[in-house]
Amino acid sequence: GETAHLGHNCSVLHHVTLGGSGKKGVDRHPKIGNGVLLGAGASVLGNIHIGDGCQVGAGTLVVEDLPPRSVAVGVPAKIIGRFVDVTAQPSLGMNQLGSKEADEGIVTFGMDGI
Repeated sequence: GETAHLGHNCSVLHHVTLGGSGKKGVDRHPKIGNGVLLGAGASVLGNIHIGDGCQVGAGTLVVEDLPPRSVAVGVPAKIIGRFVDVTAQPSLGMNQLGSKEADEGIVTFGMDGI
């Protein structure tokens, strides 16, 4: 989209959508922070902000802002954890949730309803 912004060192896997809100004449596309990993098939819709160092799981629908270092999955997206290391850039390691490397650096929350 014409107003979308993608930060530095991001990894955008296949079939990701950075979609507009449909409003004309306004800033209507997502803003993606630095070091973000957007999983395959993720959709980020509207004028929302994905904070630095976030990881968005495959097939996730993001329609609200995500704070920095969040780990989000689901439809709609739910934050299920956060990166402990404030310098983490999931886009560089490309570690998937459930891997030993990912589990060492993420504090997870309860996943009721996912």
